[in-house]
Amino acid sequence: QVQLVESGGGLVQTGDSLRLTCVGAGRTFSSYGMGWFRQAPGKEREFVAAVTGGGARTYYADSLKGRFTISRDNAKNTVYLQMDTLKPEDTALYYCAASVGGGITNYPSTYEYWGQGTQVTVSS
Repeated sequence: QVQLVESGGGLVQTGDSLRLTCVGAGRTFSSYGMGWFRQAPGKEREFVAAVTGGGARTYYADSLKGRFTISRDNAKNTVYLQMDTLKPEDTALYYCAASVGGGITNYPSTYEYWGQGTQVTVSS
């Protein structure tokens, strides 16, 4: 069982930045591929970004490249999502997810464990 806890969401204005944090429990955290997804009301869960266990490789949704940055600190069992130049359409519940096998894709089914999510609301 892998427990994931997200934090860092909030209410911000257009153009602001936020950094989301996901802390994982488990001694093998550094072997997990980690992803961030988001879900807006009435919409399907959407891939945001992912990073391999060692942090060497990252993967982003094309529409978010250049504004969002994923990183991780395995010494702290933590994954971050830096979000810059936020827009109202970024409003969603943001989830982090763990792929125990280490793979990273844009498909939710790749990830076995999920956090509860942290809400990001961007006002215009």
